Amino acid sequence: MIFQQGQRVVFIGDSITDCGRRDHAEPYGDGYMSLVRAFVTAAHPELGLSWVNRGVSGDTVRNLAARWQHDVIEQRPDWLSVKIGINDVWRLFKGRPTEAVPIGEYESTLRALLTEAVERTGCGLVLADPYFIESDRDDPQYVMTGEYARVVAALAEEFGARHVPTQAAFDRVLETTRPDDWAGDRIHPNLAGHAVIARAFLAVID
Repeated sequence: MIFQQGQRVVFIGDSITDCGRRDHAEPYGDGYMSLVRAFVTAAHPELGLSWVNRGVSGDTVRNLAARWQHDVIEQRPDWLSVKIGINDVWRLFKGRPTEAVPIGEYESTLRALLTEAVERTGCGLVLADPYFIESDRDDPQYVMTGEYARVVAALAEEFGARHVPTQAAFDRVLETTRPDDWAGDRIHPNLAGHAVIARAFLAVID
């Protein structure tokens, strides 16, 4: 287990992290973050960890930059989990190209945010891939999302962070299932889909 007694664990990201944490499922949401918290707490109750969810639906890395001071730096995390990039790609395929984030900007912005977090809080990092739940490996959005996921993997190595390969986790379950078994829109998981993400997290942190 990477967490130690009394540490503060902050999750930040988009709707996959948010999952109603600001309304019907406050304060942790009802997605993968809540599952990770529940299983870690059940396995290691002696640690007395505190957990913070700062996911916001619809966010790109640009939105994270705008709220980084309040939602990350001021939270003083011991560990920071960042899962961002789906909307950065998806907006292009949803006909909103000005809101999509080019891969160069995505990489430079995310690197700058991670650098600031580590330098100002001393936190450890857990970086999770963006993903697209699609069986067709030639699908343009799947291919593009994979490029952004490779940026995350490279940044994880650069920062000595724990890397959560969520795309690979979905690719494995799709060997015997269909995308709509996990998410109706290939993006927003049902409970089983969130469990796929949570299992990938738990394999990395425990």
